[in-house]
Amino acid sequence: MAEFDRQLKEHGGAIYGRQRRWFVPRIDYMLLFLLLLLMATGLFVLYSASGRQLGYVYRQAFYMGVGVVAMLAVAQIPTRMLDRWAFVLYFSGLALLVAVIFFGVGAKGAQRWLDLGVFRFQPSEILKVAVPLMLSSYLGKRLLPPRFKYVVGALLMMALPAVMVGLQPDLGTALLIFAAGTFVLFLSGLSARYLLGALAAGLAAVPVFWFYLLRDYQKSRILTLLNPESDKLGAGWNIIQSTTAIGAGGLTGKGWLSGTQSQLDFLPESHTDFVIAVLSEEFGLAGVLFLLLLYLAIVGWGIYISLRAQSMFGRLLAGSITLTFFVYVFVNMGMVSGILPVVGVPLPMVSYGGTAMVTLLLGFGMLMAVSTEERRIAQ
Repeated sequence: MAEFDRQLKEHGGAIYGRQRRWFVPRIDYMLLFLLLLLMATGLFVLYSASGRQLGYVYRQAFYMGVGVVAMLAVAQIPTRMLDRWAFVLYFSGLALLVAVIFFGVGAKGAQRWLDLGVFRFQPSEILKVAVPLMLSSYLGKRLLPPRFKYVVGALLMMALPAVMVGLQPDLGTALLIFAAGTFVLFLSGLSARYLLGALAAGLAAVPVFWFYLLRDYQKSRILTLLNPESDKLGAGWNIIQSTTAIGAGGLTGKGWLSGTQSQLDFLPESHTDFVIAVLSEEFGLAGVLFLLLLYLAIVGWGIYISLRAQSMFGRLLAGSITLTFFVYVFVNMGMVSGILPVVGVPLPMVSYGGTAMVTLLLGFGMLMAVSTEERRIAQ
């Protein structure tokens, strides 16, 4: 009897220990550390970029707090549940885009927001996460590389929200949504003939986009990219001022709160799209390299998570979220430095913006869920 009691306590304790471990939060601490460091850097730069207005900093910190809580909550969801509910988030996002058509709030000639009284948000941001999640679920259940009919189905899922967002109009976000879906297709092992065919179709569609789909101000942005000096006080103003700020910073910068372009309001949208120019002017090349290394560390860790994912769904989702995040960074920095047209893409986790911040952190919550997938299976 004594031996029986001893074994019962031993095995019962082991079972109880396994049950207790279920309540240990699943957190990728390396990813969390890198994101917190990036957000702290963003608040530091935002104070200067906003003209020392603490209101912007407090609101951004609030959005960051909400986003971090949401990220950690999503990280606790098993990937099989994310897979199961992917279509709900996707179609909910589409429904919100339809709501924007009828009830949306306009600003600067675009109707992109829904006003709920207490706050307003941009539904198109949700699709940046919903599209790769939906496509990862759709293709992850198929034999890969996908057959032609599944590729067509995936393209339709990508094109529908991208077109709806493009008509708001918000071409930059529409392209990012389509790019997020494209990364899922690419990671699914799409054959070279599909990739070459897509490239040829894209080149053939350029005249159609230019003459029938692009608006005059969008054409102006592209032409200005080729020669900003042709309209110094109009379409070329943004690029000229941002490149001036970047060049003025030199190696080590003018010092925090000492940038003339931002502090004297020469630099447009200094706290949103052009915040990297503020960082460059005040901290120089050294500050920009620090931020770049931080971004690269996050991208590198995301790729590592993707490579060790335990399911095809997790691998596609983690890879697409990581590569889409990289595209956000590349497009914003290319836009501010004058090598890409101005398309209104904020710098992730640094530019001011509530919906974009929370949506990004939701995506990283999914990435964290994939990262801890291996521990879930082991337990």
